[in-house]
Amino acid sequence: MKLFCLRWITWHCALGLLSGVAATSQQAAPPAPTVVAPVPPLLLSAKKIFLSNAGADSGLFPHPFSGDPDRAYNQFYANVESWGRYQVVANPREADLVFELQLTAPNGPSNANKQNGASDPLPMFRLVIYDRPTHYILWALTESIDPAVQQKTHDHNFDEALSTLMLDAGRLTKSLPTGMH
Repeated sequence: MKLFCLRWITWHCALGLLSGVAATSQQAAPPAPTVVAPVPPLLLSAKKIFLSNAGADSGLFPHPFSGDPDRAYNQFYANVESWGRYQVVANPREADLVFELQLTAPNGPSNANKQNGASDPLPMFRLVIYDRPTHYILWALTESIDPAVQQKTHDHNFDEALSTLMLDAGRLTKSLPTGMH
């Protein structure tokens, strides 16, 4: 009887190991190649851009963020010029692309049931890149600003979100200086 039990246990252990190996070999199949959608060529070939300030929603300055509603636009403008990739023009008619920056504070649930997926929306930057002659949107990027309690942290999070948006735009348009990718 003991011999029968040992054979039965050995048989089932071996069967379990073989089924585990078979399952592992099925899971180890190489992933299907991901398709990367093309970036509109104009984003890479444009030479002249116009920077548009779409403004900031009311109630964001001077609290929770210090400065004034033009703070994001001024920082954005300085960063784009530092890239050296585009000639920033003063008249949109001279531009190949228009980069429109806006700071929004969307309305949404307040004290919503977060267990059901509802949450309070965060202020966010939205950068829309237009083909100037046709006014078609070629690309849009958004970056939320993390919440904070202290003024200093609000301002830090504002700067971090704008920097992240700048990095995303720079990667997209291949505009970043060497070493910043």
